[in-house]
Amino acid sequence: MFRVVTIVFILFAFSSDLFGYKEIVVDLSEQRAYAIEDGAIVFDGPISTGVRGRETPEGEYRILQKKRHHKSNLWPKPDGGAKMDYMLRLSNSGIAMHLGHVPKSGPASHGCIRLKNGFAQRMYEWARVGTYVYVEGDIEDWYVMKNSGKRGYYDEYFIVDAY
Repeated sequence: MFRVVTIVFILFAFSSDLFGYKEIVVDLSEQRAYAIEDGAIVFDGPISTGVRGRETPEGEYRILQKKRHHKSNLWPKPDGGAKMDYMLRLSNSGIAMHLGHVPKSGPASHGCIRLKNGFAQRMYEWARVGTYVYVEGDIEDWYVMKNSGKRGYYDEYFIVDAY
């Protein structure tokens, strides 16, 4: 009996990834994405979402697919499609999170959520297929905050140092 309890304790103590609740919050107003585990922000970074007229749709999603190397079939180029490495598919209608250019000027995509180099790889490794992704906020709020110099808020989440 003692041996079984010890093994269960060791598995529980060293496998938090198996039991930790993970979610991603994409804040359109702040142009930031947050990786949240058990209610704590473990890391976050700047993003670039859809421009006016091609806004990234708000909503609750789940990661449907992860693909290290992906090419868009909606935005083809002469070489067969735009590169979307470290792709986390959120919908079958063309919305995904992926590596891409994130300008300081804000929204610049056709509707996807672009992640900076380094941040994209970290999010790709951390997230699992099935992880919930909440896209919230109003892109118009981002334009207002940019012009006022104010920073957004963290809602009910809190930050922890995960390093």
